[in-house]
Amino acid sequence: MNELEPIAENRLQRKWSLRELTGRMLWSLASPLFRFSPRLLWGWRRGMLRLFGAKIGKHVHIHSSVRVFIPWNLTIGDWSSVGFDSVLYNLGPMVIGKRVTISQRSHLCGGSHDHRDATLPLIKASIEIADDVWVCTDAFVGPGVTVGQGAVVGARAVVVRDVDAWAIVAGNPAKQVGTREM
Repeated sequence: MNELEPIAENRLQRKWSLRELTGRMLWSLASPLFRFSPRLLWGWRRGMLRLFGAKIGKHVHIHSSVRVFIPWNLTIGDWSSVGFDSVLYNLGPMVIGKRVTISQRSHLCGGSHDHRDATLPLIKASIEIADDVWVCTDAFVGPGVTVGQGAVVGARAVVVRDVDAWAIVAGNPAKQVGTREM
């Protein structure tokens, strides 16, 4: 087998439906209206995301520099916020609960590739962030992860496994370092 055959096969695989491709193209054309909106236009950005199929709760603050890849795969509950320069790589469903803080430069990554297959097929994984969670600055939450209610993901933590409710995790890979009490 030629060493490039798996790559060629991967590139020939259909990863998106025509409807998804059309939606992604339209979002890429409209996204400058999101990215260049003034900081305080929270309602404008909520409205744009809703227009593209996102389910966005009341009083949600999403900074203009946030990168949302597929709005119709995004759900965010009331009173949550997503800080500047954060990445919501939501190839699969991404659910962010109520009263959640996603701090600046965090990366929620709902996509990967299956390393067990030479063609590296695309994985469109879900991510769930339960109510009352704080994902601190520069944290990474990987594909298929659920962060339980009230948990704290420490600054620059790398979360590749589920996080229990009310746990505080930190490090790379993230490990529980405490519990949070309300």
